[in-house]
Amino acid sequence: MTNRTRTDSILLAGFCAFLFFYGLNQVGLIGADEPRYAQVAREMLERDDWITPTLGGQPWLEKPPLYYWQAMMAYGIFGVSDRAARLPSALDATLLVLAVYFCLRRFRPGVELDGALISASAAGIVGYARAASMDMALVAAFTVGMLGWWAWRETERKVYLAIFYCFMALGMLAKGPVAPFLAAVVIVLYAAAVSQLRMLRKTLWLPGILLFCAIVLPWYFAVQLHNPHFFSEFILEHNLGRFSKNLYHHTEPFWYYIPVTALALVPWTVFVIAALVQPVRLWLSKRGQSSEAENGLQNSLAIFAACWFLVPVVFFSISQSKLPGYILPAIPAGGLLLADYLWQSLKSTEPKPVATWLAVLHALVAAALIVPALLIAYLVAQHRLPGGRPMVVALAVAFVLCAGIALTLVRKTGLRMLRFVTLIPVVLTLGAVLKLGSVALDQMLSARPLAFEIARMQTRPLPLAIYHVRRELEYGLTFYRNQVTFNYDWGSVPQHEHLLVAPENSQVEIARLVAGRRVSYLGHYAAQHVDYYWIAAAASTH
Repeated sequence: MTNRTRTDSILLAGFCAFLFFYGLNQVGLIGADEPRYAQVAREMLERDDWITPTLGGQPWLEKPPLYYWQAMMAYGIFGVSDRAARLPSALDATLLVLAVYFCLRRFRPGVELDGALISASAAGIVGYARAASMDMALVAAFTVGMLGWWAWRETERKVYLAIFYCFMALGMLAKGPVAPFLAAVVIVLYAAAVSQLRMLRKTLWLPGILLFCAIVLPWYFAVQLHNPHFFSEFILEHNLGRFSKNLYHHTEPFWYYIPVTALALVPWTVFVIAALVQPVRLWLSKRGQSSEAENGLQNSLAIFAACWFLVPVVFFSISQSKLPGYILPAIPAGGLLLADYLWQSLKSTEPKPVATWLAVLHALVAAALIVPALLIAYLVAQHRLPGGRPMVVALAVAFVLCAGIALTLVRKTGLRMLRFVTLIPVVLTLGAVLKLGSVALDQMLSARPLAFEIARMQTRPLPLAIYHVRRELEYGLTFYRNQVTFNYDWGSVPQHEHLLVAPENSQVEIARLVAGRRVSYLGHYAAQHVDYYWIAAAASTH
């Protein structure tokens, strides 16, 4: 192992450990998806069932099983916990970063560490690497598969094409047919862009197709046999239905993914946009030129990365149902675009300094991260930025960072320092969020503190019901108490003795819903404005 390889290994290990793994359990599972998916994996493990996902004992067929399988293994090793539920995503993100590193070391030597750390530190990757969800499993599989295809395109070694088919299969086990579909569209667009449509026929490699089927079909056949409604629910409703109709009220304007993609690429957004301009110019300048020029176009990683970047953005913009995580497959392509941009710029004997306007814009975006991070507790609790000294301090820190980044980049060697100076605010931002905001985030957004508070109060285990509370709280309580949560809103009012969580000051409504039964107020959870009660059994059940 050379000194450079050793240094790269230490840096990659350190940044992945901090960005993806550090403090995974400082904030409880948040949103509706995290606790729901974590609970599905727990139920599958308790039943020792690797085929049918269930929630509350009922089949839950919205998503394929890859994340559930990963979480089940994590639970088996480390026990059921927040950290174990999020561990699969952190490991998947690490795999993605390593794949980018080794691909660039092979095909763009000199910027492999830059590309890997750019991919690792993009806001979208960091955020979803720390979440218990399917998104990172999909993105990691999709990224490794697409890099495998590019490696095959460059070397014609079948082992890389086998990697492509293998990881597209894993992508289909992560989130369904979206992975092979997006890959097919990217490859067709790239082949058309470089006027090499014959590579499409070569991509359709029979052993690879058989490998794909051998990985994917066993579970899909098995789950269909166990659950005859699987095809209609998963394929027709949760894939085709989500795309063509707004079934789950996730409607957003057509341009929604422009700002979402820009935010997901932070702090690299400005340079990724600049890098995206390069392949467009290359394609326009070399169209219709000599065969030598066409060959340069075909071998351009930037052209491939641009196709990869644009396809998910356009495809999901057309979709009638939009969620931020859908765009995640495009983010590693942004990192590749920027890595290739650096490679093209730095391979010159006399690299040009960064344009002042570009350096200032990048510095502003990168340094701006620190302001909401330092004020995270105020934002969560008050939903606004504070005035006075806290705001002055945050802006002062941001100004110092911005000035330092801009002044470094406008120097002749500025591009060589891009990675280093940009990672400083990334590390400071994540550190500030975990140090200053984890308690507030946990109290305001997670059901964990409330579940623990109720557990400490009760003298014996009782069923739990909810009334008029957010579904995020419902799924969170289900996970942390590991029991079915009854929902008064759906007419599910238990006749036996139970606990109830409801909005504060709901005593009159609760008395009406459980008329004739004794109700005792137990406590108030101020952070989420809910009360909890003890409800006696109905008279007929005594």
